[in-house]
Amino acid sequence: MTIQSMALIGTGVMGMGIAQIAAQAGVEVRLFDAKAGAAEAGLAKLKVMLEKLQAKGKFTEQVLNETLARFLVLDSIEQIAGVDMVVEAIIENLEIKQSLFKQIEAIVAPSTILATNTSSLSVTAIASNLEHQGRMAGFHFFNPVPLMKIVEVIAGLATDEQVVEDLLELAQRMGHFGVRTKDTPGFIVNHAGRAYGTEALKALGEGVASISDIDRILREGAGFRMGPLELFDLTALDVSHPVMESIFNQFYQEDRYRPHPLTRQMLAGKKVGRKVGEGFYKYIDGKKTNEAPAQVAPEVTEFNAVWIAADREQDASLLRDYIRAQSLVLDSAEQPAADSLIILATYGEDSTTASLRLGVDAARVVSIDLLTDFAKHRTLMPSIVTAKNYIDQAHAIFAKDGQGVTVIAESVGFVAQRVLAMVVNLACDIAQQQIATASDIDKAVKLGLGYPHGPISWGDVLGAQRILLILERIYANTGDQRYRPSPWLKRRAQLNLSLLHSAAV
Repeated sequence: MTIQSMALIGTGVMGMGIAQIAAQAGVEVRLFDAKAGAAEAGLAKLKVMLEKLQAKGKFTEQVLNETLARFLVLDSIEQIAGVDMVVEAIIENLEIKQSLFKQIEAIVAPSTILATNTSSLSVTAIASNLEHQGRMAGFHFFNPVPLMKIVEVIAGLATDEQVVEDLLELAQRMGHFGVRTKDTPGFIVNHAGRAYGTEALKALGEGVASISDIDRILREGAGFRMGPLELFDLTALDVSHPVMESIFNQFYQEDRYRPHPLTRQMLAGKKVGRKVGEGFYKYIDGKKTNEAPAQVAPEVTEFNAVWIAADREQDASLLRDYIRAQSLVLDSAEQPAADSLIILATYGEDSTTASLRLGVDAARVVSIDLLTDFAKHRTLMPSIVTAKNYIDQAHAIFAKDGQGVTVIAESVGFVAQRVLAMVVNLACDIAQQQIATASDIDKAVKLGLGYPHGPISWGDVLGAQRILLILERIYANTGDQRYRPSPWLKRRAQLNLSLLHSAAV
């Protein structure tokens, strides 16, 4: 059916955002909130906001009046009778949601669609006490609803296909990309988003780099809008840490989703982020006050010859061209001279392991990450025995053209390599689990999380073989199951196929 009327239960920020785009799409919206006066207050705020948008020329006064005329505030929940669908946007509590929908089912017609905006609870579980479970689905929006043009349409185990189709059609009318997903922990977007923060936390916990340097590497080098740790501060750990724990536990402690003890400790200490003035950073009036500046290149006047080795010839060529452009001496011998600075462009290894594999002197080795954009940021990694003179030379060399350089401690794979490989690998695993199609996962995550690329196509941009190499080496080095490559990624990389490739059957 074409949905023409909706009851919205729960008139907080999310609920009113859903109500707004529904009314703007021509749907009649009845508003109800169990808290006295909440629906009236929510509508009043929305009216002010819509009037401001109209004053800025976003739409005409006639459109404004027609939109506002589609709202009706209800005095009792019994007045929802007769609507085509009911959307619930209340507290994330399974028992409360189950009780509410049982109450709703006794009021509305058997054909009425029931939808939950849950972000973390099982749609199947929410519907489990209903007589007609087939009409229940998830309809999960993201905040702020009018700007985040994505909604997950979640089919529980009993959900009728027609209900899914009707919600997808409604999403399109509301100007949003409706993405079909199975009822699994985190659905698509919150599921895929686990890799970014948890791997950054693991690198931080290993002492690989400082808070500011991890964020800077992933912003400037990898192209994320925000670093993962400043993003935790924005979303607040009292929101994000329970989600991390919930998804980890719902997947029976699957290692890919393992949280870090640091965020549990910060949550206990009430250092949850920007809204309280302190999280990973400190804030005054919402602005960071203690972000460490970028590392300053040391002053070096004399440089040794530079010897280069790389996993890929194109990386070696890029580095040789750069060294020549800086008017430095290139050691082109098969093995490095006794005093040459050794630069290694490697994937998924620490500098010690790479030195041993290549048979070179670890005391003169500095590795460089070429998975990230060399033209925007460079990350360098000495071994634990690299002499300071050689570290300073490498830092000064790669800062000569004015680009930012960050020197990190040894890590199995650099900061960005680890994080990006995990982002791609987890998205591939979501496709492998058939939670959604690869193309839908890609589009949903890009819209929902603001990544520069969809996480699966990002693997194509970076090179599936490189991502696979990073994961295989880290997995072999650590034995940690979180790094095991997804079969989806491994097969496509081995066959040199796009990671978006789907099997014929």
